[in-house]
Amino acid sequence: MYVVVVTIDIKPEYVDRFVEAMLANARNSVIHEPGCLRFDVIRDEKNPTRLFLYEVYRDRAAFDVHVTMPHYFVWRDTVKEWFAAPPVLGCGPNLFPEDADWGQDWKGR
Repeated sequence: MYVVVVTIDIKPEYVDRFVEAMLANARNSVIHEPGCLRFDVIRDEKNPTRLFLYEVYRDRAAFDVHVTMPHYFVWRDTVKEWFAAPPVLGCGPNLFPEDADWGQDWKGR
């Protein structure tokens, strides 16, 4: 699996519209991209102008497809002026669980 973690700070006057656009992008990603396995959008409980994204793709190639999708371009072009600072991006292959164990119920072990 390939995981992307992003921290986004949004200009306060755009928060509601940014969240709406972000949720549309997340929904379209998991619905229309077979390689997108998870796309969580989290609001920081202490700072409502900060969002965290947690995205899981089957592999790096699936992420590369994600950034070519029409819904991604709509999101990107809609929100480009709404960032309070450049997003902080972290990405790479996950170490745990291993790909073969994805979705495993670890509590039952």
